[in-house]
Amino acid sequence: MVTYRHNLKQIVYDETGATVIEYGLIVSLLVLAIIASLRSVADETNGLWATVSTNVNSVMGANEI
Repeated sequence: MVTYRHNLKQIVYDETGATVIEYGLIVSLLVLAIIASLRSVADETNGLWATVSTNVNSVMGANEI
């Protein structure tokens, strides 16, 4: 009976699993922030290349083809 209580106390006060979960949550938040920032950069880059394409087409006279 003493070992049962001792094992139960170890399980209740063990925080190693909680630490792993906390690190997992931190990593997942970092991944979400990276994805959001990359998406913003991708949208900006697409807009930039659309402007470049429009300007090149207007200069080269692509509408006459």
